[in-house]
Amino acid sequence: MTNATTTNHYLNNALIHEDRRLKKSSSKWVRSFDCRKLRPLIICRGPIRKEAMDVFTEMGIDVFGILLSEKDSVVYQNALAPELRQLEDSSRVHRVPDYTGADKAEREARIQQIIQIAHENDYNAIFAGYGFMAEDETMVAAMESAGLTFIGPCSRTVHDAGLKDEAKRTALKVGVSVTPGIDNATAITLLKKHPDEAALLALCEQEALNVDVAVLKQTESMEDKADLVLAAGYKKGIDLYTVEELQQTIAEQVVEIGKKFPENRIRLKAIGGGGGKGQRILPSPSSFKGSQEKRLQAVSESAPGLVLEILNEVKATGVGDNKNVLIELNIETTRHQEIQVIGNGEWTLALGGRDCSLQMHEQKLLEVSVTTEDLQNALAQAVKDGRDSEVKVLSQDILTLEAMEQEAERFGEAVGLDNVSTFECIVDRDKHFFMEMNTRIQVEHRVTELCYSLRFTNPDNEEESFIVKSLVEAMVLLATHGKRLPKPERVPRFNASVEARLNATNDALAPHAGGIIKYWSDPLEGEIRDDQGISRHNPDTNVFMSYHLAGAYDSNVALLLTVGDARLDSYQKMAETLRVTKLEGKDLSTNLEFHYGLVNWFIGNNINARPTTRFIVPYLTAVGQLKQVANDLDVDQAYQAIIKKVLNEQPEQAKDIQATAERKALLLTRAVKQLFSNPHVLSGWLSIHKDSFTQSAKGKLSWQRNPIHVLDETYHYLNMDFTPENPAARMIWDHDNEVLQAATDFYKQVEDIIGTNDFVELDKALKAARAPKGLGKEQWSATKAAHAGYQLGNDVMLLLAHVAYSTEFYNLSVNDDLSIHIPDTLSDPDLQDAMAKVLVPPPKAKSDEILAPSGGMFYACEAPGLPAFIEEGQHFEAGQPLFIVEVMKMFNKVNAPFAGIIEKCLIERDGEIIKKGQPIFKIVPDEKIETLTDEQIKQIKAQACSVFLDRI
Repeated sequence: MTNATTTNHYLNNALIHEDRRLKKSSSKWVRSFDCRKLRPLIICRGPIRKEAMDVFTEMGIDVFGILLSEKDSVVYQNALAPELRQLEDSSRVHRVPDYTGADKAEREARIQQIIQIAHENDYNAIFAGYGFMAEDETMVAAMESAGLTFIGPCSRTVHDAGLKDEAKRTALKVGVSVTPGIDNATAITLLKKHPDEAALLALCEQEALNVDVAVLKQTESMEDKADLVLAAGYKKGIDLYTVEELQQTIAEQVVEIGKKFPENRIRLKAIGGGGGKGQRILPSPSSFKGSQEKRLQAVSESAPGLVLEILNEVKATGVGDNKNVLIELNIETTRHQEIQVIGNGEWTLALGGRDCSLQMHEQKLLEVSVTTEDLQNALAQAVKDGRDSEVKVLSQDILTLEAMEQEAERFGEAVGLDNVSTFECIVDRDKHFFMEMNTRIQVEHRVTELCYSLRFTNPDNEEESFIVKSLVEAMVLLATHGKRLPKPERVPRFNASVEARLNATNDALAPHAGGIIKYWSDPLEGEIRDDQGISRHNPDTNVFMSYHLAGAYDSNVALLLTVGDARLDSYQKMAETLRVTKLEGKDLSTNLEFHYGLVNWFIGNNINARPTTRFIVPYLTAVGQLKQVANDLDVDQAYQAIIKKVLNEQPEQAKDIQATAERKALLLTRAVKQLFSNPHVLSGWLSIHKDSFTQSAKGKLSWQRNPIHVLDETYHYLNMDFTPENPAARMIWDHDNEVLQAATDFYKQVEDIIGTNDFVELDKALKAARAPKGLGKEQWSATKAAHAGYQLGNDVMLLLAHVAYSTEFYNLSVNDDLSIHIPDTLSDPDLQDAMAKVLVPPPKAKSDEILAPSGGMFYACEAPGLPAFIEEGQHFEAGQPLFIVEVMKMFNKVNAPFAGIIEKCLIERDGEIIKKGQPIFKIVPDEKIETLTDEQIKQIKAQACSVFLDRI
């Protein structure tokens, strides 16, 4: 059970909840923007659905409804939308098979079903949030045609800005820099078959396409003419080219781009992708042997298969679907930044930036605000501290932010932006390139709204104004009142904010579906937790209600945010939030510990570091190396060896040493074991404690800080402070706490007496024969004995430093110019794969079977209608794709861990739900798989302990 006060930080958080009813204003002008007549139907899910419900209620919008997919409760029991806990009117819940449909025909049917639900239930507006059909031009246009207010950008904006190929062309016209590449592969494909105007006109006549002939003839370039014909084909619902023809064109264009940029990789991107979906990066030419021509040819040969993967992922393989795929130069050292921009069709306004570079597989993990105010403060501090390289970078970042904001406003005006959108860029040192505009609210929108609010002021009376602190509220106002709204002033709230995406993933950040959350501690004051109602307690008993994480959707569970006066402040608050959060359940795996380690890595290195989008995988590899070394170390064995060494040196004090060692054993070893048990938490600890110890030129380890203070901080870092009401398993044990507190009290007194808290000096002083002034001989002798006792065995904690130095963990570091030094070894693909398996060992299998590495949906082939990756009786090589597991919207190819022959496939059909560790194939391996015996493992641990002992 929990108390009502802490629950209020979830239900009534002053940072995100407030009375938004403009009707209460004394100003007639302000009251005129009341939105109570709006009756929205919410057609999305996830945290944004609950946020919209909260904001609508706070605005005084009493009538709204939600769509509920059957997948929410059919595929996984007890996965029913928790938002229903706050929606008491069951008539406002409308069920559909799913939110989007599996193909174009189903999608169009779902759109009509949504319109019918809206009309039959007297809704007059649609809120699509992010994801699903939020950026579907067809859907938006259909809502507009049906007389429904779409709360988001209009269909014209979605078309001009939302389709990535159209957006790049518009950007070029208004002077926005774009990534080099090809945006019209489908037009090139069509022109290969119909190469001139006459051929295109003949095609229009043959297929009865509705094309304005006069406009086509007036259009200058052949590619633009082809685009007009293609658009007519999409509208009619027919294909004018085959997927195979498109694949061939893209392979050819990959070679052409590669000739111009032979050192760069190339990215393929579906025009309708987003959220990391529909993108693939081709191999680097340098990964192949031979001449440049042969290497580029090898790269291009991988393109057709990836094109098919992309189209399948964004469900664009149907007849009449726009299958265009962008071919772009991949900027290797890129930072991913985006500008929040709003408009009403007449004005546009940028609201600062967000750095989303900390991502993996195109999925964002940690998003950080980028504001002029915070950059200027950081610059002033760098100037004060004389950090010249940092000054140069921060100065450029301010200029880059200003340029991106100006371009975002200019681009927004060009596409008629009349609501909220995000202008996405990649930043490469002092250059930046426009990537795309997302014509919807972003998952990470709160990062911006916590930094800036909007003040709308009456142009005829500056005394009349109102403040908007929510971007969802701004969306509603813009959809309802549009051009009546004057251009607002952006008003700073907090200089910095940060968002951690809490996802259902394993330690290697692969999706982990199907877990059940049985307990989640209440949010702290200052913590913002955006989930879909999971944390809302039973209203009668005030206890947490179990929730099943459905695998039918993406892996996101919640969004955790904190704010601060500076980036460091916001990160420290995030670290504290993550430290105290308890999340427990059945078969539950999340990235909570990953975030705790990552945030502390930045706190310990440099909070203003500029990571690129390539940082996370090498970082995970470094964390995997920590676990690999830790796995071979026996903490108890090391502790006993340390004590034995002391006994050999001081045999005359054996009795006292043994008694003290036994008293301290669990106090010391338990903390080390806790850190070894979670490499992500260990990574963070090592980062913030790297100044606590040092390694000599000969590899010897020693303490720079008092290990007693470090131990005390460690129990706090592990959220194991002594709290009498807590279970013993969750805290330092009472007798260990007594020893630790006595030790910390002792050193406080000694530091005052000797006049220093520098441990190296303190330890040297306590080994001196003569007592300091004020202490008698006996008192000094007792003090020295107490020091020896309190320090006894503490070197076992140097196991942590040993692991760090053995793996060269600290070589992953921040340079003076704020870039991150990534050792070459951490970029080795083979090592990366190996360390991912160390972080998440594959399920133990018999030598004659292949197991599912995760739960999800099984597919034997790349796409419907294609042959299976492998058939019964066929031989496979190590690394060869065997099947696909779709888990939480990600399609993961499972490669063979070794070579062998498929004896039998144990899964009957595609689309079948499988569980982690479930046998998929019976196989006959080419070679016998060797496993270590218990004796071999014992010898490995003994050798690892010996290596450690030689360093202390």
